[in-house]
Amino acid sequence: MMSKNNYRVSIHLALLLTVILVFFCVSCGSTLTNKITPATATPTVIHQPISGQQLLAGPLTYIALGASDAVGVGSEQPAAQGYVPLLEQRLPKGSHLINLGISGIRLHAALTQELPIALSTNPQLVTIWLVANDFVGGVPYNSYIADLATLLQQLRSGTQARIVMANLPDLTLLPAFANLSAARKASMLTSIKQWNAGIAAVAARYNVAIVDLFSQRSILTSHPQDVSGDGFHPSALGYALLANDFWLAIQ
Repeated sequence: MMSKNNYRVSIHLALLLTVILVFFCVSCGSTLTNKITPATATPTVIHQPISGQQLLAGPLTYIALGASDAVGVGSEQPAAQGYVPLLEQRLPKGSHLINLGISGIRLHAALTQELPIALSTNPQLVTIWLVANDFVGGVPYNSYIADLATLLQQLRSGTQARIVMANLPDLTLLPAFANLSAARKASMLTSIKQWNAGIAAVAARYNVAIVDLFSQRSILTSHPQDVSGDGFHPSALGYALLANDFWLAIQ
């Protein structure tokens, strides 16, 4: 029979082996864990939810976010000659337009006065031209860009719409600014380019199509017949050109 001393030695040895085994397993597990390389996060790519072909396949709800240009100010018949009603005429039969344009509005105010309605109507198409009043009114660039990011983020997360947005044309060519000095026009032009670059960056982040009014020979500002008598808003001809450019981007 095993003596008491031998029995105690056997117990101690068994306990020691258990401790060694546990330590070995923990160490191995730790080593294996440390060797695991965390998976690299895949950048989120935001796509236009609706292609042009899908969009125009049947009746849709069209929301226009904008200011006096969306209203059609400058034309003789704003309800028919503005770029928004001209776009509506090209949409599939049975489509529904909600024009949220408010004369004089700036983007920050549109976040509370226009955006909530747009989000509540489940639109398939959204057009945006909300920049000229902010620029001319002296809104700081960083404030505008922050508001634009808010607008596009909420539209992108809250709807499945195709979103198309216009930037700034060369405003220095407008009769309304004809009396500015050459130095002031040069400074204004530099700022327009900065704003457009910021608009393009935010639009790219949310995959929003841009109607680039600046690069297209400064459409709406370079030809007198495209500007209304007030020297600032488009004429009926100007709105027709604007509607064409929006339509190309929509498709």
